[in-house]
Amino acid sequence: MKFSAITVDVTSLGINTPDGFFTAHYSKRGLARLDFPNAIGEKSRRESNGRPVSAEMQAWHKMTTRAVREVLAGGTHGELPPLDLSAGTEFQQSVWNALRKIARGRTKSYGEVAAVIGRPKALRAVGGACGANPIPLLVPCHRVLAANHKLGGFSGGLDWKRKLLGREGLEFFE
Repeated sequence: MKFSAITVDVTSLGINTPDGFFTAHYSKRGLARLDFPNAIGEKSRRESNGRPVSAEMQAWHKMTTRAVREVLAGGTHGELPPLDLSAGTEFQQSVWNALRKIARGRTKSYGEVAAVIGRPKALRAVGGACGANPIPLLVPCHRVLAANHKLGGFSGGLDWKRKLLGREGLEFFE
């Protein structure tokens, strides 16, 4: 997902993990995007875009780093920094808020998420919103499965979805 023209002033900071180098992007409102490790390598590694990082943003990054590492270890993320999900439409934001309520070790189908947000026929739109999720590790769209517990898609790639579901002890079908 690309940042809109509204989100111009973004600071990018890296998070080194045993699973690779994630990049967290912060706006003045909070964490706005989290990128999975780049398959090409760490060429996309950027630290603060050459700008000084405020104490507030450093605190947010500390929380994000801790949360990413906890989720990658199969645990719960604990405290999160403020999330800036303003780049999404009202519908997308409603889906992302519903995703945040899916507990670790649980899944929902696209249809169940659609029902939760009061749009029971919007299964495909829910899938689109999951795919547009700018913070897929911490706004857990990997916990959304297709009908009959089938894997479905994932913006971070199906290998990541399998890995994350496996670390939570969740079953799914290919």
